[in-house]
Amino acid sequence: MLLAASLQGVALAEVNDNDKAQTIVHMLDYVGVDYPESVQNGQVIKSEEYAEQHDFAVQALTLLGQLSAVPEQDVLVKQARELLTQIEAKASGDMISTLANQLIVHVIKSWKLNVAPRQAPDLRRGETLFVQYCAGCHGTQGKGDGPLAKKGMDPAPRNFHDETRMRQRSFYGLYNTITLGVRGTPMRAFGELSEADRWALAFFAAGLRTDPSMVTKGEELWRQGLGKAEFSTLRTFVTTTPAQQAPAGSSLDAVRAYLTRQPHALQTATQEPLVFSRMKTEETALAYANGNKEEARRLAIAAYLEGVELIESALNNIDASLRVEIEREMMSLRAAIAEGSSADAVTAQATKITALLDRAAERLSSSTLSPNTAFVSSLVILLREGLESILIISTIVAFVVRTGRRDALPYIHLGWIGAMVLGAVTWILARYMLSISGANRELTEGLTALLAAAMLLYVGWWLHSRSNAQAWNRYVKEQLNSALAARTLWTMAGLTFLVVYREFFEVILFYETLWSQAGAIGHSAVVWGVAVAVVLLVLIGGLILRYSVRLPIGPFFTVASSLLAVMAVIFVGNGIAALQAAGVLNVTNVRFFSLPILGIHPTVQSLVPQALILALIAGGIWSNREKAD
Repeated sequence: MLLAASLQGVALAEVNDNDKAQTIVHMLDYVGVDYPESVQNGQVIKSEEYAEQHDFAVQALTLLGQLSAVPEQDVLVKQARELLTQIEAKASGDMISTLANQLIVHVIKSWKLNVAPRQAPDLRRGETLFVQYCAGCHGTQGKGDGPLAKKGMDPAPRNFHDETRMRQRSFYGLYNTITLGVRGTPMRAFGELSEADRWALAFFAAGLRTDPSMVTKGEELWRQGLGKAEFSTLRTFVTTTPAQQAPAGSSLDAVRAYLTRQPHALQTATQEPLVFSRMKTEETALAYANGNKEEARRLAIAAYLEGVELIESALNNIDASLRVEIEREMMSLRAAIAEGSSADAVTAQATKITALLDRAAERLSSSTLSPNTAFVSSLVILLREGLESILIISTIVAFVVRTGRRDALPYIHLGWIGAMVLGAVTWILARYMLSISGANRELTEGLTALLAAAMLLYVGWWLHSRSNAQAWNRYVKEQLNSALAARTLWTMAGLTFLVVYREFFEVILFYETLWSQAGAIGHSAVVWGVAVAVVLLVLIGGLILRYSVRLPIGPFFTVASSLLAVMAVIFVGNGIAALQAAGVLNVTNVRFFSLPILGIHPTVQSLVPQALILALIAGGIWSNREKAD
């Protein structure tokens, strides 16, 4: 039952936190199941089993004290002591099971244990493995009557048709038994089997007692929506026992029977890209260890672009900081490959990423958006993505209105309206005709950002060169009877087009995900979020236009050109980051803070161009002042 090294006196410090925490959960699972059979009405019925449960409680308490500190640790140690105290007092089986199960849940949460299959278990594989490894003891039907059992095994193999006992066992408990074995019995650990194989065995064994008619009934109930709140994710399904969910004979038992036989019904679509990312990340480490650096780089890029990138907006709605951390660590993996780091370092980085991907899968599968959350997410998405466009377009419109050059307005409106139309076409193509890959997304965002930055610099310089009175008077005299230069007009049209299209492209992707996450109940909240955001953006644009028009010419041009220059620096940083994500540019990390909202990414490839642009802007300001003097 316990890890052999732990029980045989090997230093527990040599076992990592995850192993210790898994062992604690495994011991507590046995306490919750076996204690009620060893103590009844305050009397010990089976002394050996009672002693074992007492020993498990002592070991769990010891291991809890040895785990790395977490904020909840003191509370959990107190709970473990209370469990031990109640066992020594020969408390009722129901009380001990409740205390043990509560402690299991808290340990899993506190040390973030991976307690769910990464994908739906393959029951056909589970059946093959059961025949190969388990039928000799447990029998082909799992009734504990295999050939070896008939020779007098002590204790006898478990009967998977024992309804009372199986209602106290979770899939996770079965998985741990297969993984760690049971001390003092012929049930050995099957550590040689893969994680997926062990889960397949656990599901197959748990389903042996399932009545086909219950499966059929459960499928119908599941389609009607029953059980979807209780069994929202694989994690929830495998960590709760039937007894914890509902009384015996309830409709949830039928649903559980169906999901036991058809676990793919719990596999959410949002997890699939992360499964792909995890697989490619593991392949990256393997390819690098085998000396294939280029293949490792290709796999690392694919792991991000065709996996994480596809669920980025969904994860951003739930846990933006986790999304940023995953993105950063995946960039670091590629940097380690490019720099020729050791195979151990690359493998360690890949392991770190897979743990983050597991967290992301858990967050995505266990989180549903309430209408309030859907409304706030919808509002923030459009405000965040639309504010940049509003600031730039309002500034340009304010300029042409302030200077009386309304002949430029049609070009400006042509730019942003054209971007909206093309954005809608892009959405239709992406939704109904074509599949936009992660690489193409990043390339589109990166190239449009860099082109927009170039145009921002041009328009900003053009405005700043006329920010002093003499330059403006000279310009007005030159342009008094003519429209703005054609190059400037088309640059303004192109700028408004690129800025709006880039933001609209991202908005489409974000809202596609949000609409799916919100579900039917949250669709109206998403629509209201969009409506409120539109109103706020119109008000912001109106205020910028109103007050900028009232500014004197010199200060207005100075403020406008400064805003456009700042936006250009932001666009360059984010554009290069997008091209790095697409694998077009290499990644060289440096010690610097990260602030993506301002286009600041701690890489040489993004910071150096931004520094050069700042120098170029400073030179332009100095040149304009020299001319003015």
